[in-house]
Amino acid sequence: MTKAHEIDYQIYGDDMQFVEISLDPGETVVAEAGAMMYMDGSIQSDTVFGDGSGRDAGKGFMDKMLGAGKRVLTGESIFMTTFTNQGPGKKAVAFAAPYPGKIIKFDLSESQGELICQRDAFLCAAKGIAIEIAFQKKIGVGLFGGEGFIMQRLVGDGLAFLHAGGTIIKKELGVGELIKLDTGCLVAMTPGIDYDVEFVGNIKSAIFGGEGLFLATLRGPGQVWLQSLPFSRLANRIYAASSRGGGSSKGEGSLLSGVGLKGFLGKD
Repeated sequence: MTKAHEIDYQIYGDDMQFVEISLDPGETVVAEAGAMMYMDGSIQSDTVFGDGSGRDAGKGFMDKMLGAGKRVLTGESIFMTTFTNQGPGKKAVAFAAPYPGKIIKFDLSESQGELICQRDAFLCAAKGIAIEIAFQKKIGVGLFGGEGFIMQRLVGDGLAFLHAGGTIIKKELGVGELIKLDTGCLVAMTPGIDYDVEFVGNIKSAIFGGEGLFLATLRGPGQVWLQSLPFSRLANRIYAASSRGGGSSKGEGSLLSGVGLKGFLGKD
């Protein structure tokens, strides 16, 4: 198992945060394309094929293509950007949040070397952390889970940083303890959490209750992180306010909300 680089960090700001990563000579941090805010002159950036963890070193071309193809399934780019300190002494590179919310630091060594997260939540991580896909095996999640169907799995022993919208809350679930939530409000969870979806109960609640047709269910033991403002909800509200019809779309886990978001993203 590749050991992750030991990076230092400082998170700045409140509702529009950024994280500054301090790198010793030779250390590297990996980030999504377009996340970089600023960097010292001795930091060398490079675009790499795959997740940039270095775990595919020595693998054949087809193996690398397979790994990159998995990133496409999550809706992410097949390329990542690496930032390496090529100079003497500590140097810094900073990464900014894409919309209002919080940046959350995770030490994967404290969660059995693994974390499951929403596919668009990843911001940056120490080199050595692998970014994989985590298919939800239950058919119900596949059909109705919305954002939560194909998630990302972060594997390694170093620091990773996720971004989430609005206010963040961490919940500790005991054995068999259950919570229900809008699928878009899930940010991350430890591997022991059992994730599924369920129907809200009746058509009247689905149509007039404003919470969508389906809810996510999370059952412990484990830890979960929730966000109050998923990007899809923010996008739907902006679209509703700017559209001539003035309509709105509610419920991140509903089929209707997915249609509304696609209309927003695909609008010329």
